[in-house]
Amino acid sequence: MFTGIVEELGNVENIKLLPESAELTIKARKVLEGTIIGDSISVNGVCLTVIRLSSREFTVDVMAETVHKTNLAELKQGSPVNLERALQLQTRLGGHLVSGHVDGVGTITGINSVGIAKVYEINSPPSLLPYILPKGSVAIDGISLTVVKVTEEFFSVSLIPHTFSETTLGKKGNGDRVNLETDLIGKYVALFLAKPEDNKKSSLTLDFLAQNGFL
Repeated sequence: MFTGIVEELGNVENIKLLPESAELTIKARKVLEGTIIGDSISVNGVCLTVIRLSSREFTVDVMAETVHKTNLAELKQGSPVNLERALQLQTRLGGHLVSGHVDGVGTITGINSVGIAKVYEINSPPSLLPYILPKGSVAIDGISLTVVKVTEEFFSVSLIPHTFSETTLGKKGNGDRVNLETDLIGKYVALFLAKPEDNKKSSLTLDFLAQNGFL
């Protein structure tokens, strides 16, 4: 589990593309502190497991499902990537709960300056838009951002100068593809509400809670 607050920008040292998988070696500094083999690191919003590491880089395997459903296969040697270590219980939750399980890939269709901010328009797969709402949270390439506007085709987010300069979004432009993860809690709520026939079978009611001292 992650927060969507990027700790540092790493750089792809090597990428090995195989028929149904890939192996990434990433040069980093901060996220290597305290990291051991088997730990999870978010790379552009994708939760990946460290299989090798040294004092200056770490290597992760990327399985077929991840290759097909994210933009990691588009990375090249030298590409910058957003990095974040897994959440610890004593960490401040500065963003929102991010699982690192990408829902789909969107495309940047517009970048506009509004005061000090940069407003990005992201064309999203239609299946994701019901889970994105104004003032809600969304992870873009692993960055926790607040949604500004939602239409039938795209949504927009606003970046402060710090986010623009310290993450990969500041290096992207129109036509670039980004990993999207919608709000974790919102997805579970939507799934629960979509199955009212199952909900009716539950014995968890207000009367039950009151009778057992919860209300």
